Amino acid sequence: MSKPTLVILAAGMGSRYGGLKQMDAFTPEGDTIIDFSLYDALQAGFGKIVFIIRKHFEEEFKSKFNKKLDGKIAVDYVYQEVDKVPEAFINPDRVKPWGTGHALLMAKDTVTENFAIINADDFYGREAFIAMAEALRHTDKTSCNFKTMAYLLKNTISDYGYVSRGECQVNDRGFLIDVTERTHIEKRNGGLMRKDKEGNYISIDENTIVSMNFWGFTPRCFDFAETLFLEFLKHNAADLKAEFYLPSIVNAVIQSGEASVEVLKSDARWFGVTYKEDKAVVQENIEALKRAHVYPKNLWQL
Repeated sequence: MSKPTLVILAAGMGSRYGGLKQMDAFTPEGDTIIDFSLYDALQAGFGKIVFIIRKHFEEEFKSKFNKKLDGKIAVDYVYQEVDKVPEAFINPDRVKPWGTGHALLMAKDTVTENFAIINADDFYGREAFIAMAEALRHTDKTSCNFKTMAYLLKNTISDYGYVSRGECQVNDRGFLIDVTERTHIEKRNGGLMRKDKEGNYISIDENTIVSMNFWGFTPRCFDFAETLFLEFLKHNAADLKAEFYLPSIVNAVIQSGEASVEVLKSDARWFGVTYKEDKAVVQENIEALKRAHVYPKNLWQL
């Protein structure tokens, strides 16, 4: 069985956070959140790391991670830029890249094995990586049998503002039947509320199963994504804020019946940063894990 690859979405600009979250230190030892994902991925048996980044912070990013991973696992880089779309759809006024679904496509020529894809600024927990790696090792890479890691909405909310989550519907066999990107969920009036497309607030159950962009794919997903992205561009190329999301790819292939998505469950605890104020909470959680010897004080010390 081939070792799966881990793809890390690290091209985000952190506009709500106020900086590049993917390179911010969260411990006195200088650990980023990515460091813990990398450490857990190594423990879980992943065989390659692919970072999706932006060219303008390439040097700084590589200087932070290459030395840590040298000799431990294969590493590659791909780049998500605004103009990495077919020439007919290049919009000179656009500043931000085209979203997580577009980012996925940047890895198409680099990833040849089954792979997991994660956000750079989310802490997923080692049990989640172990469960995902095990599932991917036992999946035929020519199949369309995909995976996602499940989390409860109430455990993924910031106290300091709104978040974006993929709302999941799961059937009684444990497979995803629908995922809807909710771009604005927040604590409000003692409960959780989401905004609809018209800006109206609608209540959402705190026990809703959500995607935290921890997906498991076979290389077949790239073909689906490419076709769907071209269709997306035909309708949205002029919209400077339109984004092509990973969950929209998943939802489309589920609805078409061309793929299945198994919902994996683990006892891993998620936490992450959307706003600068979230940082202290994450730091406390990580410090507690180090005190409990879940992680060594110095992750990369030889």
